Amino acid sequence: MLAVGDRVVYPSYGAGVIEAIEEHTVLGERHNYYVLTIPYGGMKVMIPLEKVESVGLREVITEVDIPRVVEILRTPPSQYNVSWNRRFHLNMAKVKSGSIFEVAEVVRNLTLQDRVKRLSTGERRLLETARQILISELVLVCGKDVHSTEMWINGLFLEDTQGN
Repeated sequence: MLAVGDRVVYPSYGAGVIEAIEEHTVLGERHNYYVLTIPYGGMKVMIPLEKVESVGLREVITEVDIPRVVEILRTPPSQYNVSWNRRFHLNMAKVKSGSIFEVAEVVRNLTLQDRVKRLSTGERRLLETARQILISELVLVCGKDVHSTEMWINGLFLEDTQGN
């Protein structure tokens, strides 16, 4: 069981810290909830304890996993020879998986795709969601603020275009 102070990832919203475990009555039934604060945007989310597995709540990665995230962001994407609609659904499934490594792939693929051909509105929103999820977890793992983490991620893509 998770505890107050644990750093976790809620796949739909990003990474945060469990601030409390509270009991609330909803529709006449009492349930215990994790109260999660997500640093990226300052959102608070309540997750029923009995739904933790079904929503995919997991602990954040460790510092030893950061090089793998960086490698994914720097590795050229496999070419998608599919329509934008199919690409959107493939990327959406990766974001919903809750895996930071799959989310990093989506950030990389859509960022680089946007450089070649402007993304559709749906893909642009998906890129922003994926970036938020990725950055929120890296903020907690690296101990940096949101702005510094965003600049670091942006720098990885600049290095790529400059041939470094």
